Amino acid sequence: MSSSPFIPSAASRRAFLRQAGALAGMGAAAPMALNLAALGQASAQATGDYKALVCLFLTGGNDSFNMLLPTDTDSWTAYQNTRRQAPDSIALLAAGTAPELGAAAASPARLGGVLPISPLNNQGRSFALHPCLGALRDLFGAGRLAAVANVGPLLTPTSKADLKQASFPRPSALYSHNDQQSTWQSLRPEGAALGWGGRMADLLLAGNSQAIFSAVTVGGNAVFLNGQRVLPYQVNTRGAVKVGGYAANLFGSTTAMERVRNVMRNKRSEDLIARDHAAMVARALNAETALATALPDSFGAPFGTPGLAAGALDPLLQYDNPQTGGKAANNLAHQLQVVARLIQARGSLGASRQVFYVSMGGFDTHDAQNRNHAELMARLAHGLSYFDSVLGSLGLRDKVTLFTASDFGRTFTSNGDGTDHGWGGHHLVMGGAVRGRDIYGKFPVLGVKNASNNHFDSSPNQLANGALLPEVSVEQLGATLGRWMGVSDGGLADIFPSLKNFDAGVRDLKFMV
Repeated sequence: MSSSPFIPSAASRRAFLRQAGALAGMGAAAPMALNLAALGQASAQATGDYKALVCLFLTGGNDSFNMLLPTDTDSWTAYQNTRRQAPDSIALLAAGTAPELGAAAASPARLGGVLPISPLNNQGRSFALHPCLGALRDLFGAGRLAAVANVGPLLTPTSKADLKQASFPRPSALYSHNDQQSTWQSLRPEGAALGWGGRMADLLLAGNSQAIFSAVTVGGNAVFLNGQRVLPYQVNTRGAVKVGGYAANLFGSTTAMERVRNVMRNKRSEDLIARDHAAMVARALNAETALATALPDSFGAPFGTPGLAAGALDPLLQYDNPQTGGKAANNLAHQLQVVARLIQARGSLGASRQVFYVSMGGFDTHDAQNRNHAELMARLAHGLSYFDSVLGSLGLRDKVTLFTASDFGRTFTSNGDGTDHGWGGHHLVMGGAVRGRDIYGKFPVLGVKNASNNHFDSSPNQLANGALLPEVSVEQLGATLGRWMGVSDGGLADIFPSLKNFDAGVRDLKFMV
């Protein structure tokens, strides 16, 4: 028999408000809401070794047509005919084209030609990367980077003919930023409560002695890390988010901190809301204390340059800006630096399995795509190369896997100097346990636009304006990563309910060892 919901009395509400008022002096409460540890004992399998999964979300919808390109004759011709439109062509230049130093900053001419790569399974085609992805070309060649072609939300394998049937099942609210960000992270539109990263952490919780560090976000709020027993613990590029800023002059005194502890100890049994709030703050403070002693310095090798405490000035955390030609601080590298420091502290934090979330914004390139996308690609390449280098120095490359995700891909056609919202897109997976130097999934056929309706009738993979109809579902991608993390087949079926709709032979994409 279920218990009745707790309805606070007037007295208990007043008591809660008194305690909440005392705690409010600590500052903004939003970070505290993310610092709630897992409750209850996990029933997942125990894990004796360490593994970490890092989701890099490219917020806004990455134009993967200009990130990973097929360069065989038919594909390249279709690409140039569609994207090389006056006055602002967004078509990149052929491999081997020398950069024109006098051309406009970040323009295709200034960037030079695309960078050829040689996948082990080339599917009878040739491929290249964006000119600003030189560091990723090196990682690909070294076998620590793979691509997964044409990924997006799907409920079941879907063809263009299927989409002509109004009753055919398809994801809700396609092309919507908020809904598709949520669908990528939770498999449901905006408003979903649980993310598949958090649900993985739920099932692997038994391997961690401090549950609060099971799911950690450096990239802000995201449903991806929300589980049933695990909620994301938020840190920033400096480390732990201070509870109410008590380290400032006013709250730095022992008197102020003793007041906070007194509030938390004053837990009258009838004040359930206040008691839960106090417990949440206590966990956050305990986590801060643990991180303060466990995290290695950001300015020590291999995380930073020894002697440079100001991260913005650290050359290890700076990328080559294709717009200015100079160096600039890379926030992605700063986020991944914190992730690497947390991973290095895994023993002190009692972590055996961890899921992390980092993010980059600016990918909604409706205009000024040449300038903006080139800079984003440069930051992406530098950030991933930095992270790979640090993990290599720590001897942890095979323990950590990073993958990209995004709202959606973009249209193949140009809107003048940018692109619009699409559906499927190509994604990257990086790590020592990745079967790298390859492209997984079937790479789409690039067709010719029908000038009368902007459809691409000659391609089985392209919809109106050349947007990609996904071949690989987010659930196939997630299940492949989850299996490597140690989630059982039953657990994967629970997390990814549509996985059963895909043939058994393709539920695991085989890009992990």
